[in-house]
Order: sequence, then C-alpha cells, then structure tokens
Amino acid sequence: MISLMNQLQPYPFARLREAMQGVQAPADMVAVPLHIGEPKHPTPAVITDALVASLNEFSQYPMTAGLPELHHACADWLERRYDGLKLDPESEILPVLGSREALFSFAQVVLNPQADNKDIVISPNPFYQIYEGAALLGGAEIHFADCPAPKFLPVWQDIDAQLWPRVKLVFVCSPNNPSGSVMQQADWDELFALQDQYGFIIASDECYSEIYFGDNKPIGCLQAAERAGRSNRGIVMFTSLSKRSNAPGLRSGFVAGDAQLLKAFLLYRTYHGSAMSLPIQRASIAAWNDEAHVEHNRRLYQEKFDKVVPILRRAFEVSLPDASFYLWLKVPDGDDLAFAQKLYREAAIQVLPGRFMAREGKHGNPGQGYVRIALVADIEVCTAAAEKMVALYS
Repeated sequence: MISLMNQLQPYPFARLREAMQGVQAPADMVAVPLHIGEPKHPTPAVITDALVASLNEFSQYPMTAGLPELHHACADWLERRYDGLKLDPESEILPVLGSREALFSFAQVVLNPQADNKDIVISPNPFYQIYEGAALLGGAEIHFADCPAPKFLPVWQDIDAQLWPRVKLVFVCSPNNPSGSVMQQADWDELFALQDQYGFIIASDECYSEIYFGDNKPIGCLQAAERAGRSNRGIVMFTSLSKRSNAPGLRSGFVAGDAQLLKAFLLYRTYHGSAMSLPIQRASIAAWNDEAHVEHNRRLYQEKFDKVVPILRRAFEVSLPDASFYLWLKVPDGDDLAFAQKLYREAAIQVLPGRFMAREGKHGNPGQGYVRIALVADIEVCTAAAEKMVALYS
C-alpha cells in the first residue's frame, strides 16, 4: 500500500492552499468560502429529532448490513423518485457511511491488483478526486474521458480503443461535479453499449440528484437501465443525505444495484468496520421518508441561482447548470488560478480553480479556464459576492 500511496496527488483544496500562500485578503473583509461544496442550510428537524429520540441505541453494536427498516426506506424512496423503480430491499440496497467512503471502498472490491495486466479505471475529467485515489490504491491504472464544453459530459472516444478490453470499472458522476451537467437517456445508452461490448462495471455517483430546477429531475443510472430494458447487472449507484438533506456530518447514504456486487461489497465492509450506528440509521430512515424538507431545500437553491446568475452575466459567460449547487464559470482570460487569486486578494472571495479538479488530457487540462463556485452560503452572501465579482471585471 505504501508504494501505491506514492502515486496519490494532493487534494484540490491542498493545492489551493499552497497556491494562495502569500495572497492576503483585504483586512476589513470577511472571507466568503464559495470553494467547498459543503451544504450550509440547516439540517431539518425531521432528522435531528429522530436522532435525539434514539440516542439510547448508541449502547448497541450495529450490524454492517443495516436495519431492514432502513433498506425498505431506501427502496421506497427509489420507487417514488424514479417513477416506480423497484429493487429488492435486502439484496439490492446497502446502507453506507456516505457516498465518499463507499465510492472509494467499492473499487477495492472489484479491482484485481494481482492481474497480469493492470485493471483500468475510467473517470470523467474534471472529476471528484476520490475516483482517482480509489483506482490507484486498488492497484489499477486510471484513464480519463474529458468533459468539454458545451455539454461537459465524458467523451468516451477519448479512451484509446486498445485500452477498453482491460477496463474493469467506469466512474460516472451525474449530476456532474463540477459542471452540474446531467446525462440523458441517450448518453446512458451510449455507455451501456460500451458495457455490453467490454463487460466493465459502472459506478454511478448521484449524490447531487435532488438539487435540480423546476420539474427537470435528473435521470438515474438504474432508471436509465430499466428504460433501456436492461437488468442491474454490472451497475451500482451511490447516493447520500449530505446534499439532499443538508446533513453532511451524518455520513449516511446507500448503494443500490447489482445484487452480486453488493453481496461482495457487504462481505468486504464486514471486515472493514463500516457499520452505521443505530441512531444514525434511525435519522436516515426519517430523512429518506420525508420529501418536504428536500423540496424546501431545492427552493432555497433555486432562489440563489435566480439572483446570482443574472448578476454574473453582466461580466461573465455563465449558464444555469442542469442540476447541483455549482456554477462552472468560464473566466475572462482563461487563467483560472490568477482569477481565484485576484478574487481573494481584492474581494476575500474563495473559489476553486478548475485546473485543480482535472488532469492533463488529449486536449490539455479540461478544467483550466473555469472556476467552480459553490452557492452554499446564504442568499445575501452569494448575491453580495456576485456583485463584487462583477465590479472587479466590469
């Protein structure tokens, strides 16, 4: 593992801290952190009340598989959310400690570090860095499919045709982090056709699925498979309560899909020590069973985008994302790092340079020239930050 860890690159926020060394914000301004995608809306009472009501259960060891009631709550939510999608609560759903740890540990279950030719993992580019770490620490090679403008979706043709037979795992992120783009049925069908040809596993990261605008619900991977007349074989989706329910500290989510893959994943997790405490499970059940707080959450984000996007359009090329709480802003002169440094130096606004979320591809770094802005702060803070940005570049 030590030799594998030597391949890891610094996390985007560590790179940002290093790049900001010596860059000082104005002394009379409070920093506005729009660089981290951490929800700031209050965690709803339906969750905290259920947690407090079950505090006495901290005295019990939980089972790694989780409570049957939690499995059923997750299955019921999937059925409501994805137009009647039906999964077996016991064999096709597994509670996890948030999507991040599950995305990482799932790769360890399906990759073979002893293979004569290393397994290959495909990731979108830009990407959530957990995908890369999971691949490398699983003993695999990682290759990237760039997500260029205007769709910001993976171009699978970027992958050398000779590599596909060795591909074991493909990570997908829809709604996408950082662009907010959403894969449509035709996009899923294209990936399914490649899966039929080469037999890889699809790991679909869908943790932003509940932050969308109007009635434009993002389609999920399992939903797309059902519409295409496919089974769940070779498909696992990942979701969590962090963004949906403003509960990032709860560390609660679930994976769903291929029963055989989840059986192996459960065995691994039994040894890994990944059981969710009973009070957290009770709070999670309450969260998955309630949609009122999710609808309220969406309205809050909609209000912020309605205010912020028109302001930014006075000076920047910016579009409303398909979903998520991110703006993928194209910087005026293409230098995303200099842009981030200027915003902090002159207005105490923190944003994440896109280059830190991507790797060099066939056409350069696809994140360069963009910054990711997380509209997680209060609407007044986000609006004021947008006005300051426009003032600096008008």
